[in-house]
Amino acid sequence: MTPNPPPRVLTIAGSDSGGGAGIQADLKTMLALGTHGMSVIAAVTAQNSLGVQGYWELTPEAVRAQLDSVLDDIGAQAVKTGMLASTALVETVAERLATVGAPVVVDPVGVSKHGDSLLAPDAVTAVRSALLPVATVVTPNLYEVEQLTGIKVADESGLREAAEAVKALGPTWVLIKGGHLPGDPVDLLFDGTTEHRFTAPRHDNRHTHGTGCTLASAIASHLALGSDVPTAVTKAKAYVTGAIAAGFPLGAGIGPVDHNWQR
Repeated sequence: MTPNPPPRVLTIAGSDSGGGAGIQADLKTMLALGTHGMSVIAAVTAQNSLGVQGYWELTPEAVRAQLDSVLDDIGAQAVKTGMLASTALVETVAERLATVGAPVVVDPVGVSKHGDSLLAPDAVTAVRSALLPVATVVTPNLYEVEQLTGIKVADESGLREAAEAVKALGPTWVLIKGGHLPGDPVDLLFDGTTEHRFTAPRHDNRHTHGTGCTLASAIASHLALGSDVPTAVTKAKAYVTGAIAAGFPLGAGIGPVDHNWQR
């Protein structure tokens, strides 16, 4: 008997040489959750537990060729975007994704966990105008909310205003990640009418490299597996919370979450 292939999920992001975030985290997450991960590499980073020492973006032609190769032959039940680096790459990816019928999860990566910039300043406009309108779900952290909208969230009461401002840019759903607020983390999922709030314990663990990539990839994986958006976010949050709790030291800086914590 010929086995049925698992649901296919495509990540379009940067490569993390340290293995904790980016393409590497995305593919580990997809495998752990029972999907087949595929990749379009948009940039290559020199990166370790201490930070990002440099990055080099691929050409739009190289990114478009990878997209066409995967989507024209294999297809995808969901797509996740991460580090896209430049205006040209954001526009290239957005143009192609507008033709894809699968849900798109956009992680609007602006900086690394260590504070290193991963997006050219002039590319923020392209993210707003081209990428967010094709997103099924966008998952900004509070820094990225401020970068996209100018709104600075100081406490949980500001999450709704932030969600409304990001929603106005065109995505179907917005997930505002409140992990950098004081107290236990609260995330807000919003579709313009209904909001869902997600809470989780704050683990005493500094090894959290790759959490944003992992969450977005987990959401995409559960969408590919057939969940609706609120259910996919609920399941993805549970997976990431476990991965953070199991995070481990690696190198001299911030270690990664454990993508295989459910083993």
